Amino acid sequence: MKKIKNIKITQKENEREKKKLQLSGSMAAAAAELPSTKRRKTDALIEGLPDHISEICLSLVPRPSLLAAVCTRWRHLLYSPEFPPFSSLYALFVDSSSDPAPGHGGVNPSIRFMCFDPFFSKWDPLPPPPPDPPLHRIVYRHPSFISFNLPIQCVSVAGKLVLVAGSNQELSPAISHPLIFDPISSTWTFGPPIGFPRRWCATGACGGVIYIASGMGSQFSSTVAKSIEKLDLTDQNRNDRRLNWEKMREMRDIRFSREAIDAVGWRRKLLMVNVKGDAIKEGAIYDVVMDDWESMPEEMLVGLRGPVAAMDEETLYSVDETKGTVRKYDEEKRDWREVTVVEDGEEMLKGAQQVTAVAGKLCVVTVDGRIVVVDVVAEPAKIWTVEIPEGLEPVSVHVLPRMSRPDIS
Repeated sequence: MKKIKNIKITQKENEREKKKLQLSGSMAAAAAELPSTKRRKTDALIEGLPDHISEICLSLVPRPSLLAAVCTRWRHLLYSPEFPPFSSLYALFVDSSSDPAPGHGGVNPSIRFMCFDPFFSKWDPLPPPPPDPPLHRIVYRHPSFISFNLPIQCVSVAGKLVLVAGSNQELSPAISHPLIFDPISSTWTFGPPIGFPRRWCATGACGGVIYIASGMGSQFSSTVAKSIEKLDLTDQNRNDRRLNWEKMREMRDIRFSREAIDAVGWRRKLLMVNVKGDAIKEGAIYDVVMDDWESMPEEMLVGLRGPVAAMDEETLYSVDETKGTVRKYDEEKRDWREVTVVEDGEEMLKGAQQVTAVAGKLCVVTVDGRIVVVDVVAEPAKIWTVEIPEGLEPVSVHVLPRMSRPDIS
């Protein structure tokens, strides 16, 4: 009886503490909406509470933008390693002002990584990556390809941004070690050497693991064209000094080395096609659990007429490159269902080149250098553009935790 009584007392105490935290979270949200003239200046995050309790209370506020509007200390907290990070948009840009003039070689555009701050509506540059090898060795435009930009391939995985493939001036692989950016620590590191450095390959992630498949090295090789390697960046392997790329079961043919492709992680599988856009294509599916390949069903392949992304690796969305139509894949019916968007929304999405999906939204890079966001939860889906820095052209976008910002004011 005494033991039962103690359990009941403990349950009551836990309920009281939970109610206190919920009340404090509500008070914090209410304080965020008060005019600045009615808030008292204090050194504490929340007056009358220890800071570690205040941090828990403030983390319960559903809209971090409210906290950013209150005071400098709360803004500092939002960007500190102690506070749960909110999601931010990251982008790989090239300098569009260095376009070569007709008949001239021109200067190859410089590469820039930037992060969009949703509270201040501005782009901030990421810290500079290691100088060796320098990023300017990666070529985006080459005189041998008049109307074609050479691909620069990045993957977002396990809360990190990873640069995995690109070409140099000699049209050889420019990257032998993946370059990894950690937003929480705001630092760059090199990953282990890639078994077969390559370009024009299929790159993607599934379950916190990076995969690179097919492609070519300095010259075409059937060995490279059929190979696939993986690098596990999940928590249990992050600090493993023996972390290396692992070779997996090779592909069945060499037809996936023609173009740089996003391998889409979906329900413990990787989906890939051999060409981009609205062209006739072949598809392949790699089962990451069974380490085996299978053909892509025709009913799935028919909807891949542009970039594709999987929301939480569960729900497939495609954006038609020619028509700007957004479609959602119904696995049970094995059919693509069109997503209704606001008026003129499809016009904004024409020329879609790359897409990422997270938190009910699609972020799309278009051929005319725009970043377009589609809220697929709303009915009809809402669409808006993100203003990009002047003189820069987006290559790819990714959604990751915000950077730690000790300098924020």
